[in-house]
Order: sequence, then C-alpha cells, then structure tokens
Amino acid sequence: MGKFVISKRKNDEFQFVLKATNGQVILASEGYSTKAACVNGIDSVKKNAQDEARFEKLESKNGKPYFNLKSTNGQIICTSEMYESEASSDNGIQSVMKNAPEAEVVEELA
Repeated sequence: MGKFVISKRKNDEFQFVLKATNGQVILASEGYSTKAACVNGIDSVKKNAQDEARFEKLESKNGKPYFNLKSTNGQIICTSEMYESEASSDNGIQSVMKNAPEAEVVEELA
C-alpha cells in the first residue's frame, strides 16, 4: 500500500509526497504554511484521486509527460514526477487512483 509522507522544506513550509508501494514518489505537493493545511491537501488528494476526470495530462517543455491532480474547483493539488512516456504517465495516474484513497500518512519532520 502507498503512503503519504509529510516533510518540512528548508523554508519551513510543509509538503507531502505520495509514494507507491515500491517507495517511488508518484506525486508531490506545493508548500503549505501549516501542517494542518498540508493534511487538508492530503485529504483532498484522497478524495479527488478516485475520479479520473480530476487528472490533467500535460507535457513539459522537454517533451516529458506528467500530470496534475486538481480539486473540484480546478485548483492544482499536486503534480506528478516527469515520465519517459505517456504510457508510464498513465500508469502513474492508475497508481495514484489505487494508492491514494487508503494510503497511510507518516511524518518525517526531523
């Protein structure tokens, strides 16, 4: 099962990543000023990851596919890693849909 990992950036903002069962990072969040806001972001991912229509497929300037997960109001919740192919990106979306809803939340704030 996947897991959300909450950490603190050097600028004291909180962020989370969603890791797949194999430990690979699937999604990374923006920075949040409080831990509570970060946890709300995780809750939003858990809710919105169940709807494939919430995933926006994109291509970076260097041609690598990636995706954003958006909330019901269209705001970007988090962004995927860059992938080598569209098929890999699609697999990433499926992994988020599978792992996010039941993923445990752990803190690595040291």
